[in-house]
Amino acid sequence: MLAGAAACTVVSLIPLLSTLQFVMGRGLPVLDLEFLTGLPKPVGEPGGGMGNAIVGSLIVVGLACAVGLPVGVGAGIYLAEFGRNRFGGLVRFVADVLTGVPSIVAGVFVYVLVVLAMKGFSALAGGLALAVIMIPVVTRATEEMLLMVPVSLREAGLALGVPYWRVVLDVVLRAARGGIVTGVMLAVARIAGETAPLLFTAFNNRFWHAGLDKPIATLPVQIYTYAISPFEEWHAQAWAGALVLVALVLSLSILARVFAARRR
Repeated sequence: MLAGAAACTVVSLIPLLSTLQFVMGRGLPVLDLEFLTGLPKPVGEPGGGMGNAIVGSLIVVGLACAVGLPVGVGAGIYLAEFGRNRFGGLVRFVADVLTGVPSIVAGVFVYVLVVLAMKGFSALAGGLALAVIMIPVVTRATEEMLLMVPVSLREAGLALGVPYWRVVLDVVLRAARGGIVTGVMLAVARIAGETAPLLFTAFNNRFWHAGLDKPIATLPVQIYTYAISPFEEWHAQAWAGALVLVALVLSLSILARVFAARRR
């Protein structure tokens, strides 16, 4: 059984490593300082970069985390600790349904709710669209990690006379912190590569961002725009953008794991 589990692990790593190697082979020749800090240039002009899209992706994902993490973690705490009732079952069912909803539906939802109300595309609308995708993933991950904490830890805290809300915050959440961080990073990795919601909300911008209420460039949309173009130089930059996107997600995951390990 151990050999079988090891074989399954190797098989699961093959497509991951192959994809990473393929993206690195196509993207590294184009990747340089100008690409990381420069603005896109018109077709026919050499050089250019995706500096504005890199900054824009960090802003939009940051907005999504600012909205989605408190709501998702709070909902997960409620479901795990207080959700053993009909309302909790309804919330759990809705979260499961939202997890499988296509991301473009979230984009259309925020487009109707925010973009039409603000009468324009914006970074704020893009962050909200990604937060809608992020919340159910974080909710279910938080709930499952909290349910794995032994009941004896809760009982020990209560036996010392500590209020239940303090037991949840200081004992249960700390015990499940590593798993919650992993779930959060999975959610961040998912929303970081979403393109369809951003086409309806953040749109795109060939320049540096001018505010949260204005259209903003993002890496997924920029990669998509370059990939569907008929120009080879834009195709090469799309591969470099994909490599940067993978590197950003990997860096965030490593930093989160290091932070969780030090706090533990």
